[in-house]
Amino acid sequence: MSLDLDFRADHSSVLLERQPPAVYSFLLAIIYVAFISLGLPDSLVGAGWPVMHQDLGVPVAYAGIITMIIAGGTIFSSLASERLTRRFGAGIVTAASVGLTAAALVGFSLSGSFWVLCLWAVPYGLGAGAVDAALNNYVALHYAARHMNWLHSFWGLGASISPFIMSYALTSGQGWSSAYRIVGLTQVVLTFVLIMTLPVWGRAAKTALTAAKAPAAPAGRDDGNVAPGTDGAVGAGQAAGGGTAALDGQAGGAEPSGRRSAHVPLAEALRIPGVVLILVAFFAYCALESTAILWASTFLVTDRGVNPATAAAFASLFLIGITGGRFLAGFFADRVGDKQLIRGGFVTIGVGVAMLALPLGTDAPALVGLVIVGLGCAPIYPAIIHSTPVNFGRDRSQAVIGIQMAAAYTGSTLAPPLFGVVSTWVGMWTFPLFLAVLAVLGLLMSERLNKLVGRRAPAEGLARKS
Repeated sequence: MSLDLDFRADHSSVLLERQPPAVYSFLLAIIYVAFISLGLPDSLVGAGWPVMHQDLGVPVAYAGIITMIIAGGTIFSSLASERLTRRFGAGIVTAASVGLTAAALVGFSLSGSFWVLCLWAVPYGLGAGAVDAALNNYVALHYAARHMNWLHSFWGLGASISPFIMSYALTSGQGWSSAYRIVGLTQVVLTFVLIMTLPVWGRAAKTALTAAKAPAAPAGRDDGNVAPGTDGAVGAGQAAGGGTAALDGQAGGAEPSGRRSAHVPLAEALRIPGVVLILVAFFAYCALESTAILWASTFLVTDRGVNPATAAAFASLFLIGITGGRFLAGFFADRVGDKQLIRGGFVTIGVGVAMLALPLGTDAPALVGLVIVGLGCAPIYPAIIHSTPVNFGRDRSQAVIGIQMAAAYTGSTLAPPLFGVVSTWVGMWTFPLFLAVLAVLGLLMSERLNKLVGRRAPAEGLARKS
């Protein structure tokens, strides 16, 4: 198999990205709307629980039971997403998953007891995990890095809107159930939109296959059709450590639904060189992000003596930093590349954590440090997802991304209560240290993966030439 044929199969999606047909642009707009909608439910439980637990007659701590059920369903469906997507296609999985989430949210709005809420939490989690993995893999395969960053900033926009929806429902006297009903019906509308546009996913698949068969530029030459920032996946760039996503020239690698290539079992996916490294890195990042979201305000108040209102404001700036940082990263993600974004993100987090830990007489460094941590977090999640087809191959990206989602949700679920135990026994002063350990772990694992991919790429290039 010639290197030119491999290049052609691997970069059909990039050709489409630089010269997008109308079908791809329209589908991208749908995906942007879907990402906003995906973020809407994620903040509802936290925003409404102070009132919900009173109405349901349960202790405040029972919020942990709801979130654990949701997380369990999300992890399970993330692991199953590869098989589902290969069988039914990304469009059907996305529509069905959003529909499942919509039903769960409407169910929440009708729940009058805690145990009913727990029952509806099951489809809530199952729908969230499958659509997350399916959409992330689709975008990683078929769109440039800037869109991955912008899409995740749109998710943050949705997550930021839902507390306001809850606030409006409560202040207007409609109750917390009204907020769930509003978001649930929004998801119902999105479900119908996705169902109506299922043929678009099919036409996009045919467009990708056509691009895969089109004449390609000679290896090592950038003729303007290849989006920059793919970590050097063009010809000589592969030898520089960018890795490869080609499927030995199979056109099926460019098929959006991923149904042309064989199912990759979980055990086999875990044995792929480098997968465990990226899982640990992703676990560490998501553990860091969720811990900071939950405990940053408490740390600022109890350990730094910051006014609670000020601490809450800067904790919100942490989230705004993530959302805004992803939007800004989209403008240079293609030029910088995924590896540099991940590396720079973890280093920036380290700088922010150091400012949090500085024992100074003023609160300013800690407050600014928290915002810097948020900016450092911004590009890591999208860049890890977007680099997956390059690092592990297009035919295996859905399986790997599904496992990555499971690792992410596991880190987000386990790390905050773990730090709660640590802070209880040792002290809240360990907050910056806890974040630092996670940042160093994530950076080390991602750098080891970069070295592994860098060593593997030249060998794969020689194998293709032979």
